[in-house]
Amino acid sequence: MTKDIPMQDHASARVWLGFLGMCLGMFMAILDIQIVASSLPEIQTALAIPLDQLSWVQTAYLIAEVIAIPLTTQLTRLFSLRGLYVLAILGFSLASLGCAASHGFDGLVFCRVIQGFCGGTVIPTVFTAVFVLFPEHRRVLPTTIASMFAVLAPTLGPTVGGYITETYSWHWLFLINIAPGILVAALVGWLIRVGRPDWPYWNKLDYIGLVLGGLFLACLEILLKEGPKRGWGGALVDGLLAICIVSGVVAVRHCLKPKDHIVNLRIFADRTFTITALYSFVLGMGLYGSVYMLPLFLGLVRDHTPLEIGEIMIVSGAAQLAVAPVAAMAEKRVDHRLLIALGYGLFTVGLVANGFTSSKTDYGGLFWPQLLRGAGILLCLLPTTSMALGRWTGDALTNASALFNLMRNLGGAIGIGLIDTVLEQRTPVHVTALIARLQAGDPDAARLVGLPLDRFHNVPLGPINAATKDIIAPLVERAAFVISFNEAWILLGVLFGLSLLAVPFVPSGKTPKPATMRR
Repeated sequence: MTKDIPMQDHASARVWLGFLGMCLGMFMAILDIQIVASSLPEIQTALAIPLDQLSWVQTAYLIAEVIAIPLTTQLTRLFSLRGLYVLAILGFSLASLGCAASHGFDGLVFCRVIQGFCGGTVIPTVFTAVFVLFPEHRRVLPTTIASMFAVLAPTLGPTVGGYITETYSWHWLFLINIAPGILVAALVGWLIRVGRPDWPYWNKLDYIGLVLGGLFLACLEILLKEGPKRGWGGALVDGLLAICIVSGVVAVRHCLKPKDHIVNLRIFADRTFTITALYSFVLGMGLYGSVYMLPLFLGLVRDHTPLEIGEIMIVSGAAQLAVAPVAAMAEKRVDHRLLIALGYGLFTVGLVANGFTSSKTDYGGLFWPQLLRGAGILLCLLPTTSMALGRWTGDALTNASALFNLMRNLGGAIGIGLIDTVLEQRTPVHVTALIARLQAGDPDAARLVGLPLDRFHNVPLGPINAATKDIIAPLVERAAFVISFNEAWILLGVLFGLSLLAVPFVPSGKTPKPATMRR
């Protein structure tokens, strides 16, 4: 049986204010990933964190977030939409205070886990609220607003993080969440009035599914983090892969049974939802992959500060804001297949265009690719969100929202794993190839590395002394790194472009018909 959440028949100023508060909380939760990423060196120095453990500050958050997202279906029924959101944003704010007050690695990671779990609960709750708080003919604007908050946060993260760290201290990366979080919790608790808690549902929670799903998602995140560094081999990688396969298969079989589970995977029998979930997965790869790679390139190759990186990356955010009104109007009037093709096409070109950078590429060379991706994001997200979630009610709606958002996060995790694999495994190959070309006197290789061309005439060079090697080595490594970056950009672009093959299978029209889902 599906328990319905009462739907609003109108959208008052009270509802709008409460909904905007929810969007602000979601923005904070998503922003907290990138805002911290740009300032990890400062955190490492302040807390004396070993370099090989530093990435766990991010990984702990991501693991907890991805586990929390599918739980929102049952937690919404248990606490109600309003109750769950208020608890989650208060938990996020208190965990932020704990992060700022941390004096060591263990305490920081513990608080990041709580932050990630609460933040992961907030994200699908906001998208569920769009389809609960607003009648069908008024959903385009709130969908656009929620989508903008969701995709702007990763783009603005480096800018905000860089400014805070350079102007104040790393503690304020977390302290800035507290006052807005408490305000948002108060607003939502006061203004949003949908659903009631179902306390007896405690006895029906799917604890088996929670353990199986949590084990699978946690091991998958760790595997994607450790696999590239270890060359996708070794006891740890093999063990994690085995646990992922076993727990994943058992979890899927468990969630396909006709009972209440953490998620109802039978929704994938619906063609429209399956296709839009696929597009959500691909968008996650492109969105989180590009936001991960660009700061890495600007920091490691161009030696920019976090604030300078953020100023360069603001182009994508500005493009998103500029296109938002057009995307919102088009979503109501244009066939969704056309919007999806245009959005994913623009994003594809933006990814591939970044695959032709050099070690000297900076703001000017990165402007147009960022502009194209920024212009395409909402055209990717608005029609797929509307089609994925607009056809469901009650528990089916919260289930669809959880899975749709989970697919985007999983796409991001796998996309970053692919990027790391390319950078880790291809860079040494390019170093070896460049050295061989330089020793053969290849002027093109010398130009690529940044060496004077007067000694390179396609004639083998003589022995190179140690001092010269020390000078040349970092230049070769940087050039090899740039080539690997280009390969990763093009790989993402190709995968993104392949998603366009699914456009003919997207149902035609602008507003999908209501759907039902059996347990």
